[in-house]
Amino acid sequence: MNEILEPGMIVRHPGAPEWGEGQVQSRIGDRITVNFAEAGKQVIDGRRVSLDIVWSHGS
Repeated sequence: MNEILEPGMIVRHPGAPEWGEGQVQSRIGDRITVNFAEAGKQVIDGRRVSLDIVWSHGS
């Protein structure tokens, strides 16, 4: 699922709902950088976490 993520998409981290919604900043391979409302900028390992898409450009 993470392979379709693009900068600008809004996501949630399923294991950290307290982080709130986050905007994807970049995706380089399995490294996804997301700026979360409550946790700031986080680098996510896409091999271990499948982020939930809240909003994408096509929505």
